[in-house]
Amino acid sequence: MMLFKAILLCLLYMALVGQALDCHKMDECPIDLYFVIDTSETIALQEPPPGSLVDSVTNFTKKFVEKLEDGEYMGKVKISWSVGGLHFSMKQQIISKLTTKDEFITKLKQIRYLGKGTYIDCAIKKMTEEITSKSNDPTTNNKTQRFAVVITDGHETGRICDGIKRAAEHARDNGIKLFSIASSNNLEEIGLREIANSPVGVYRSNYMAVDLSKGRPEILTDHIDRIYKTMLYQAYKECYSVKCLQTPGPPGPIGPRGQKGAKGDSGSSGLKGERGHPGDPGIEGPIGYPGAKGERGSKGEQGELGSQGRKGVTGVSGRNGTDGQKGKIGRIGAPGCKGEPGDKGTGGYPGDVGDSGQKGAPGEKGDPGRPGKAGQSGDPGDPGPKGERGSPGMPGIPGQKGPKGTAGGPGFKGDPGRRGDYGPKGSQGSDGARGEKGEPGSEGLRGLPGDVGNKGTKGDPGLPGPRGPPGLIGEPGRNGSRGDPGDAGPRGDPGPPGPIGDTGRPGFSYPGPRGPTGDLGDKGRPGARGSRGDCGSKGAPGVKGGPGDPGEPGPEGEPGPRGPSGDPGRDGDPGPEGDPGLTECDVMNYIRETCGCCDCEKRCGALDIVFVIDSSESVGLTNFTLEKNFVISTINRLGSIAKDPHSETGTRVGVVQYSHSGTFQAIQLNDSKIDSLTAFKDAVKNLEWIAGGTWTPSALKFAYDNLIRDSQRSKAKVTVVVITDGRFDPRDQDSLLSYLCTDDRIDVNAIGVGDMFEKEEESESLKSIACDKQDRVMGMKRFADLVAEEFIDRIETVLCPNPMIVCPDLPCKSEPAVASCVQRPVDLVFLLDGSERMGSDNFQSVREFVENVAHRLTLAQNAKDKNNARVALIQYGGENRQNVVFRLTHNFTVISDGLAKMQYMDASSNVGSAIIYAINNVIQSGNTRLARSNAEISFVFITDGITDKKNLEEGISSMRRAEGVPTVIALGNDEAVDKEVLTKLALGDQTAIFRGKDYSQLSKASFFERFIRWVC
Repeated sequence: MMLFKAILLCLLYMALVGQALDCHKMDECPIDLYFVIDTSETIALQEPPPGSLVDSVTNFTKKFVEKLEDGEYMGKVKISWSVGGLHFSMKQQIISKLTTKDEFITKLKQIRYLGKGTYIDCAIKKMTEEITSKSNDPTTNNKTQRFAVVITDGHETGRICDGIKRAAEHARDNGIKLFSIASSNNLEEIGLREIANSPVGVYRSNYMAVDLSKGRPEILTDHIDRIYKTMLYQAYKECYSVKCLQTPGPPGPIGPRGQKGAKGDSGSSGLKGERGHPGDPGIEGPIGYPGAKGERGSKGEQGELGSQGRKGVTGVSGRNGTDGQKGKIGRIGAPGCKGEPGDKGTGGYPGDVGDSGQKGAPGEKGDPGRPGKAGQSGDPGDPGPKGERGSPGMPGIPGQKGPKGTAGGPGFKGDPGRRGDYGPKGSQGSDGARGEKGEPGSEGLRGLPGDVGNKGTKGDPGLPGPRGPPGLIGEPGRNGSRGDPGDAGPRGDPGPPGPIGDTGRPGFSYPGPRGPTGDLGDKGRPGARGSRGDCGSKGAPGVKGGPGDPGEPGPEGEPGPRGPSGDPGRDGDPGPEGDPGLTECDVMNYIRETCGCCDCEKRCGALDIVFVIDSSESVGLTNFTLEKNFVISTINRLGSIAKDPHSETGTRVGVVQYSHSGTFQAIQLNDSKIDSLTAFKDAVKNLEWIAGGTWTPSALKFAYDNLIRDSQRSKAKVTVVVITDGRFDPRDQDSLLSYLCTDDRIDVNAIGVGDMFEKEEESESLKSIACDKQDRVMGMKRFADLVAEEFIDRIETVLCPNPMIVCPDLPCKSEPAVASCVQRPVDLVFLLDGSERMGSDNFQSVREFVENVAHRLTLAQNAKDKNNARVALIQYGGENRQNVVFRLTHNFTVISDGLAKMQYMDASSNVGSAIIYAINNVIQSGNTRLARSNAEISFVFITDGITDKKNLEEGISSMRRAEGVPTVIALGNDEAVDKEVLTKLALGDQTAIFRGKDYSQLSKASFFERFIRWVC
């Protein structure tokens, strides 16, 4: 028996030792980190030279990877890293599969930017495929943590892989945590937030790779530290778990507050032991864990009523259930009400490192660096002018005595040397022989007094004096202040487990008191269904039913015979007097305005014009549309184009839009389908933004080889207009910039858009395009200036310097031609002068005119309709008095009600403030655009031009920036209007000013129809 107990104790001890060793074993925590780097054109061209920002981002990634270290974290988990990555633009290139950090850094150095467009969603999708492909490896640890770092500016060219949101959501479903980092200060925050995991404050947190705001690129290594700490902490939370409960040792020092541990698994129930011998009653121990439910015992004898028992121990809570599968994406719901404030967030991450300790001892001096290579010797410079005579130098150390030289010729007289140092005192010489006494000489004449001498030079400093007596002994110093307490020492190792305690004495076994009566049992299950009952007796007859519904009427009968004719009625009353008929001039004007066949025509002779426009990603869709509008507006000014492209006379127009190599598109000069101005406009409008790289030199070669060379006419002048927004791709051949200059018959004009062309090195590329003719180089800060009237006037003069105007001989005075009425999108804003000069009667005429215009126009069908017209009206008075009668609307009821409620202001007039107010409150509100992006913004001024000129120039500039098209209605004789202000409001276009002798003109059919065709 004793042997059995000894063996049992040994086995128990070995089990405890094994358990203790297992408790101290660290968890493995492998981490897969994948980098997704944007190397598209928007990144590559942000910083000169092209591609330098990509190099800075690559350097940021290299520093990030170098920081990754395998090792222990918090003494609980063992971290190991695997790194991989890809870079992307419109396609993706793998940098490296998941591998070691040294191998990844080696392959990272081979990155070269791709250029072209940006498809972020496809890059995230490719990254997910690369990371999840590793999970198919059977050797992969199921505790592997997955992180991805996406470095981009958030700008995307298109969404061909379901968009950023879905691609990022798919990555998160596969257990990948995504951090989004901005490449530089030029970023699109919405796109970056769509990439990052939630909470955005952890996985986005304004991370940035390179800061360009200080004039030079600066890599933000502190952002690397923040992300690295977050990754370690998140991995630790997932990998660490408590395996066992340890016997507490002696209490150690109070440590910092630890991380909440993971909940342990419930232990399995042990086998039921045999009934032991009754032992002596032991000391009451702590309440134990509830044991497994025992088998049902036999029914005992009825005991006495027991006292109320103590409250039982709370049961162990069950395990957390597994997460369900992610549901399908639901429909977008209606916006909800504002929610209650959220719960307080979880505790923050570990704080930053404390204050630095005392300064350490200076380190040893580093090894000297290797000497750099000698630079190439420069050309000898021109001899400088002879310098001033230098001051005499200090005497050098005497050198060794040289050999005796040949006797030289007499030298130039040198400058007097400085006084020499005092020589050593010589020894006293021997006394000489006493000389003989000489004869006294004769007394000489008294000399004249000498001139006062110059002040002598300062003597040499004297020798130092003897050392003085020593000073008195100073008082002893006071005690220094107490030093700062030292840092706390490292936490000690846990002590060895204590010895196993003695086995308690066995307890007494005697029957306890009878327990309380059990609860009422659950209701029993319902019994089986009974058999079918016997049939009942036959029922009594029912009550008689009511009458049915009436039947359908029969077919209609044939009509009867026609009745006799009635008596003739009396003559009708005379009708109202009709409108006066159109005069001959009205008829001619109507014909001119309807068909345009009687307009004056502008002829520029035989002219071939080629526009080369930038369609790269950096231009953007809005600016590309402005380029197309510039081409159309310019050709509108030049009149009709040649109906036969092969004719030797007339104007032909071609267009080349370019991006990266192989994506050039063209409208040919000799295209037989381009036989009218309308056909050319349609062809230009159908050009679509390419959104790739910028290969300007190759585009110039393409324009000459494919449009000009083979279709050039012998008598035609060829003019090329090149528009670009910046640097071209360095992979392109810069020698092709002057490709068009090889043909003397071609006149090249270069237009540069952006601040970068203010730099000399960038303006040189424009000058090369324009064949080194500075007067053919034009620059502007933004694309909106392309469609400004002044610039189009300038281009018109360049393209057609000596036009010939041919007008038909008409019997009536010629009026300006107007465009045909088409159902195009127009947002029409009326600005009504409510000054005292108008008068209430004229005010009523204007009210009816605006209502008639709204009724005549084809209004938009709903708020989302991108075609047809919308109307707004503002009545204005003084500088701070404007009234929005109704905002841009398609609802004629709103327009009619607003006009009915409008009250005449009878105030002063300030049209400049009214324009600014209209733009800030009707065209846009804050950063939100209220006008449609595809619609023409048309301002209609109803005024005599007599106004306060304060804010006038600012208002007109604001209208230009908003790309508004002005129309002015000025009624009254020449003495009653200010022509100068009217011309400024019309931006110098006299054809946009509608004049009339009085307000009755508003109701004339000819005036009204001409206005409708002009604005619609």
